Amino acid sequence: MKNNSAYIVGGVLAIAILILYILHFTSTPDKNGVQTKDFNTMMNDSSITLPIAYVNVDSLLMNYNFWKDLSEALMRTEENSRASLTQKERQLNAAAQEFQRKLQNNAFLSTDRAEQEQQRIVRMQQEYQQMAERLSQEFAVEQQKLNSELNDTVRVQMKEFNKNKGYQIIFSNTGSDNILYADDKYDITKEVIDFLNRKYGPATSSGTATTPPATQE
Repeated sequence: MKNNSAYIVGGVLAIAILILYILHFTSTPDKNGVQTKDFNTMMNDSSITLPIAYVNVDSLLMNYNFWKDLSEALMRTEENSRASLTQKERQLNAAAQEFQRKLQNNAFLSTDRAEQEQQRIVRMQQEYQQMAERLSQEFAVEQQKLNSELNDTVRVQMKEFNKNKGYQIIFSNTGSDNILYADDKYDITKEVIDFLNRKYGPATSSGTATTPPATQE
């Protein structure tokens, strides 16, 4: 029983020492040298209670100007691809309709001429399908490239961001995929967004993204 009491007392003393350590080494002295940072304020500081934080990726993507420009560039690529496919499809439909009209009106001079025209339309259809597949693959490659560019940029910027923050781990969180619950004090999303946008600047109307420099503030 004495041993249990000793363990309890020892645990209480350890907690007390830890609290005193936090109060002494993390408080800011006022002009008279008196520690003024109160305990409640420190307990709401995630870098003191636990040196971890998380960033909501959905909010980051919605508000990061660099990603807005990347998304705009990707959207322009998709629109150009769609326009090219639409033009090709119209040419194909026009040729098919003209072939059908001539066939119904016996406008072909010979059966061979009709077969040649039919084969030409089949080739146009094959070219359209090949073009659609090629543009789809190019879009996927471009999307992956921009995603990698975003990830690399954010990782570099987060190292810069954390130089004076002291976090040991910064999690990324999409919805509730990675973090089921966390106190709001561990959410540094807005702070990170503000930092990233200061580094990058305003989003451009042209949709041309420029990788922000990784220089210290």
